[in-house]
Formats: sequence, structure tokens, C-alpha cells
Amino acid sequence: SMIYKAQVSHVGSNFSCIDILTVLYSKMNPKKDKLVVSKGWVAASVYALNVKYGYMPQEAIDKYCDGNSPYIGLIEPIGYFGCEIGGGSMGLGLPGAVGIALAKKLKKEEGKVYVLMSDGEMQIGTTWESALIASQHKLDNLVVIVDNNGFQAMGEVKKILNTEPLIDKWASFDWSVWEVRGHDFEMIEKALNAKQKKPYCLIADTIKGKGVSFMEGNNDWHYRQIDKEQYE
Repeated sequence: SMIYKAQVSHVGSNFSCIDILTVLYSKMNPKKDKLVVSKGWVAASVYALNVKYGYMPQEAIDKYCDGNSPYIGLIEPIGYFGCEIGGGSMGLGLPGAVGIALAKKLKKEEGKVYVLMSDGEMQIGTTWESALIASQHKLDNLVVIVDNNGFQAMGEVKKILNTEPLIDKWASFDWSVWEVRGHDFEMIEKALNAKQKKPYCLIADTIKGKGVSFMEGNNDWHYRQIDKEQYE
């Protein structure tokens, strides 16, 4: 509804990770935990869940992408939970999250730092530099979730710059790795609750546009406006 009303998009990307975010929001404690949404073009999902849990005013839904509203279609550092670091430029969320996780370790603070990333971001050098830093400092309070839907803005990830095998890559950087079905609530929750002694990466296999027949697996819906008939 937010996306249709504002006539903006990234609807396919929002639908591929909304289940992941739903599980995350059910377990995160904003007084202890941090959320970094590196794939910041799913701002609509973050705002909707923030409003549901009382972390943001209703205005975030009502004025999504409306004129001079601060609630734009990419995550901006506007101070609310999950919006402390800007997201949208690929590969910038994890470096910030590593810094936050390291600071929490040094201060002996409780809680985890969760990072939602796209599979396209696995092509970016800062991702792997940050992964090395995290393993070097044994940041077992850091959890990366990769929304592995197989697409990026301009096409299939494997055809643009193949990043597989992702599990082997993350493991070789001395991370604990778990592959999950990214629309299976129980499986995601079980993986997130697993005890770890290393930084931890969930490869969440998802479907872009999940839940809408004409959007599923169709990269046209990476950025495309929804007309009235499609919305209904």
C-alpha cells in the first residue's frame, strides 16, 4: 500500500526479505541490539515494522516518499531503530556494522548487531574486507543475513558477476555459515538462535517478488511502479 500510494518501487526486493525482517523484528531488543539495513532500498518494510513495534511514528507509513518527508525509499540515518546508518550504496552497511560490533565488544555491551545485505553486495570489495576484520576480532556478536534472491538491478547476479559458492567463501573467511530457506519463519528463527563463537552469516535463499504471482522471479519488479489493477 505504501509503495502503490507513493508510486515508487523496489517492491520485488521488499517482498524477498520481508519474512527475514519479520523474524528479526520479533526477536530484536532495540535497547541492546542494532540493525543495519545495507540493502537500504527495502526501507518500506523497515518503516512498516518499526511502526508496528512502536519504534517509529505512524507518519513513517502515511508520508512514505511524500514530498519533503524524511521517510524516503532508501534507508537514511534519521535516528530511528534500523536507521542509524544509511543503506543503498552497495557494500557500505557491513563496514559500519563491524565498527558497531567491535565497539560493543570493547565496551562489553550485551546484544547483537544484525546486518541485512543483498546478494549483489557480495560483489563489493568492502564486504570482504569487513568480513576479514570481523573474523580477526572474533565478533561473535555480528550476524549477517544475505537476501539471496539471485537478482540485482540490472539482471541475474550470476550473469553479471558470479559470487558462488557463497557458503564456501564466507566459511573461508572464518565465519560460521548457515544456509536457510528465506521464507521459512521457523528455519530462520532456529538459525538466528544458534549459539556461535564466530561472526555468523545466514545465506537466506529467497524469491524476488515472493507472494505475488506476476512478480515472483521477475526482475522487472526491481524498480517498477504498480498500477491500480495490479495493486488490486
